[in-house]
Amino acid sequence: MGCLVSTPQDSGGNRRRPGSIGEVSVYVPGFRIPKPVDFSLSLGDQLPKNLMERLSALRTRVVVMAGQEAPTVSRTRRKSATQHGGSTLADLHQALQDYLPVLLGLVKDGSQLQHNVQFAWMNQEDEAEETAISNAWYEVLSVLHLMAMLSLSQANLLLLPRTSCDGYQPKVSEENRRASVDIFLKAAGYLDCAVRHVLPQFPTSLREDLPVDLAEGVLRALCLQALGQGVDIQLGMAIDSAKATLAVKRRLACEMVKYWQQAQDNIMNLPLANGWGEKHRLFIKWKYVEAKAAAYYYHGLILDEGNTEKSHGMAVAALQAADEYFKESKRSCEAFNAASPLSRNPPLWGTMKYLSEKIPKDTSSKVRINRDLYSHEKIMETAPTLPDFSLALKPDEFQLPPVVPSWNEDNVGGGQASSNHLKGERR
Repeated sequence: MGCLVSTPQDSGGNRRRPGSIGEVSVYVPGFRIPKPVDFSLSLGDQLPKNLMERLSALRTRVVVMAGQEAPTVSRTRRKSATQHGGSTLADLHQALQDYLPVLLGLVKDGSQLQHNVQFAWMNQEDEAEETAISNAWYEVLSVLHLMAMLSLSQANLLLLPRTSCDGYQPKVSEENRRASVDIFLKAAGYLDCAVRHVLPQFPTSLREDLPVDLAEGVLRALCLQALGQGVDIQLGMAIDSAKATLAVKRRLACEMVKYWQQAQDNIMNLPLANGWGEKHRLFIKWKYVEAKAAAYYYHGLILDEGNTEKSHGMAVAALQAADEYFKESKRSCEAFNAASPLSRNPPLWGTMKYLSEKIPKDTSSKVRINRDLYSHEKIMETAPTLPDFSLALKPDEFQLPPVVPSWNEDNVGGGQASSNHLKGERR
């Protein structure tokens, strides 16, 4: 009937919350981990035995692999072996992809079977230890969320600097950076599909009872976070390219500001619990401030190319803003890493390695030169407005896969859902 059961935090649950998650280039909020389900009890004789066994086997595979892999991933290390022969991010992702088209049979054509099974998942950002809902759309939503988190985890592993064979300081290869952008777009696609195509399937009352880590604001923030980090990688590659102009770099930096600002707008007023949720909010705040430092830096350099006293005065104000935001970003970074679970920064690389050297140096020299040349009245006390560019990076288009052919009207019971099954009732 779409009923919901939440297990409170003080119930002695076993939510997996490590004390430390190691190095973080991409923050991945705590994984949602599925709990076992006995399909035979809830579906009885309404499904053929072979379909029941297939559905059960696919979900059991996900449960086992997620239980083994998720705690490992959160510490940025992988287990060497499991009963599945070396469970990795890719293996778990494939298991979810295999499960989804079979799972979708439970919601095919509004089947009442969607309300027969109570699906339970352990929450991470919500105060409740776990949430169980008798609605297969909840399972679909949870699967898409986990697929997105696996993608973000994969991107994090790609973007942790490795010591190169030549012995120089750790770095991230161009190949890994390019691959990470594709992964960010894929993660954003899963989350965009969840918001646009799965959440609307829930009655309003049930949407309001979803755990906060599946709230629309969190899903949208995660989508925008993925896009913002994708643009960050693009900016880093532009910095390394001799062909990329200041205008191109400024545009990328300004777009990055908009992604992070929208991410912050979506998450700032949600009741995120201490721990994963609060750390998630701090990560977005840090990256938003960091993006503003980059945008004001490049905006200042372009303004400084002008030939008027006004443009030089605006350039000084923009560069001063960049320097202030850069200092604030370091404080925000420290607050993020200090929040539980503890984390640390990998060696600086990419956009911020370059800007950490350039912003203080260029701000100091250009401010000094312009203050010597122009009167104080010609220098703005507040930073000029950043240019407003349309956002170019979009999520990959992800569509829910077609239901496997074994779900058909001849051998599956359930029929159409009656109106009373569309109401979410809390118990």
